[in-house]
Amino acid sequence: MSDPLTVASEAHELDGTASAAEPAGATARQPPRGKVTLLALSALGIVFGDIGTSPLYTFKTILGTAEKSPNAATVLGALSLVLWTLFIITTVKYVLFAMRVDNDGEGGILALMALLGVKKQHRPTIVAVGLFGAALIYGDGAITPAISVLSALEGLEMATPLMQPYVVPGAVAILLALFAIQSRGTAEIGRFFGPVMLAWFVIMALLGLRGIVGHPSVFAALSPTYGLSYLFSNGLTGFLVLGAVFLCVTGAEALYADMGHFGAKPIKLAWFAVVFPSLILNYAGQAALVLEGAPTDGNIFYRLCPDALLLPLIVLATIATIIASQSIITGAFSMTRQAIQLGWLPRLQIKQTSSEGYGQIYVGAVNWVLMAVTLGLTVGFGKSDNLASAYGIAVSLTMLMTSALLFIAMREIWQWSLPAAGAVAAFFLVIDGAFFLANLTKVAEGGYVPLVLAITVYGLMWIWHRGAAAVSMRMHEALMPIPDFMAKIAAKNVPRVPGTAVFLTRTARDTPPVMVWHVKHNRALHEHLFVLRVEILSVPWISSGSRMMLEEVAPNVWRAEARFGFMERPHIPELLTTSKSLGCTVDLADVTYYVGHETVIRREDGTGLPGWQERLFALMERNAQHVSDFFSLPIDQVVEIGRQVAI
Repeated sequence: MSDPLTVASEAHELDGTASAAEPAGATARQPPRGKVTLLALSALGIVFGDIGTSPLYTFKTILGTAEKSPNAATVLGALSLVLWTLFIITTVKYVLFAMRVDNDGEGGILALMALLGVKKQHRPTIVAVGLFGAALIYGDGAITPAISVLSALEGLEMATPLMQPYVVPGAVAILLALFAIQSRGTAEIGRFFGPVMLAWFVIMALLGLRGIVGHPSVFAALSPTYGLSYLFSNGLTGFLVLGAVFLCVTGAEALYADMGHFGAKPIKLAWFAVVFPSLILNYAGQAALVLEGAPTDGNIFYRLCPDALLLPLIVLATIATIIASQSIITGAFSMTRQAIQLGWLPRLQIKQTSSEGYGQIYVGAVNWVLMAVTLGLTVGFGKSDNLASAYGIAVSLTMLMTSALLFIAMREIWQWSLPAAGAVAAFFLVIDGAFFLANLTKVAEGGYVPLVLAITVYGLMWIWHRGAAAVSMRMHEALMPIPDFMAKIAAKNVPRVPGTAVFLTRTARDTPPVMVWHVKHNRALHEHLFVLRVEILSVPWISSGSRMMLEEVAPNVWRAEARFGFMERPHIPELLTTSKSLGCTVDLADVTYYVGHETVIRREDGTGLPGWQERLFALMERNAQHVSDFFSLPIDQVVEIGRQVAI
């Protein structure tokens, strides 16, 4: 692990988390610019792809889980459960509550974890909950593309049964192409996502209205009594149906997670003006069609469409599911970068695919792992009905964790009384808990897939955290104060050469180890010395005025601390240009950057990490992105000095 990366203040450096202390006025996050309506249109293509394509498979899965033939009580009960789930979880919990809790404009479980578990005060339990919730989203990221694309292409079977053998190969081909183009970015085609999804929601609403016209009494399901009656009068089956009902809100977490990209107002506008009404109408249309006597085999969604328009609808549905899949993949990339910036994953190669937006990135390691798992699920399960058994458990557990964190936010940020916060949180926890328990019954049928993936990701985070803490501890064992070190240099008549040396370090005080190693190996030192420590804080953005603190700790020796938010990209050469304005007198025109590189080995005294953890950490460290790339250092001006560190 290279020397300069630090993700903690001195008080919390061994925790592998971000600093708990931010300077006043540090936040520099600007709200998304543009008209609210245009931002809302863009949000349709990024935020609502997952939840917007759920009508393709949700209602047929519910009726399939209900076991018996769908009579009026079953259909209306199922529709009532869907509508009230959309209202309570998406509208009330996320739109009206969660989106009011932001970490300087950013949302999502990682941002909420950083706000409550690090920024307010250091609480390892909250950090663990937030990280595992984030890890669970990777499971959703693997299943969403598979189930969405399969459900869209299954409409071909209704157009002609001869197409049935080509559904899975077609889905595999589409998914392969989708993952293959990720490295090129989506800036060009991304601008069409919003209009395409707007067309999708409008057509969904019109199809729903077409079904409702035949049986308008279906709106009786707006009464929650139908859903509760079905739930409590059908025993175990009624409870198991909740697992299928939950499919209608997979993707609701995106409303909160993507808040930093668009702002709360555009997302709320898109939800209330377009998405929520379209979903209500389409689900109601499907229910009305079944009440009219339509068969429930095959895809109920496509039965709403006139035969002459079925193929164009399948094409549009396929495009919509590709957009939904793209949003999930992009979200996994963004979450990976946040975890890296917060110090919970090794530095991975991150490619900026466009200058149009910070979120336009590509993480190759994540892309190929997701592709392998997604293709395996597509081929292994073969049908969207089968995949529905694996879907939901990861999302429901993430939502359960979000509700627990919201309780803390109500108490600490909104200053609610314990009874008020407890009552609201208990309401959300009971509902989320019921959905999670219902989905837990799917573990043997495929629900283990997202859980195994999440546990694997969380395990890697935990081992990286432990290894980084062990390395940091060893680095702090033998530090020398800078005045003592400079006196030693003078006493030994170490030659001073022209130019400026910038030493990147993780230590918050004293002489950086990389400087000691440099003198030991090269027996010389530059005339001007600049020691730089980079700190990633638990806020998303830092203002330019609070970016760097600088002091002269000895003649011609300057020590600086640079701060970046976890949503920012550190660029050290650009940062150093601001040092003149802070009073730094060293010449930065002739700079050599010195970084340390530790080769991790096992401790001989038996007090270090277990052997398997040390080996896995060392493997991740060897494959981490080079620190020069992470900090955008000019490669021809970097000198790397290595040594072994026993952990």
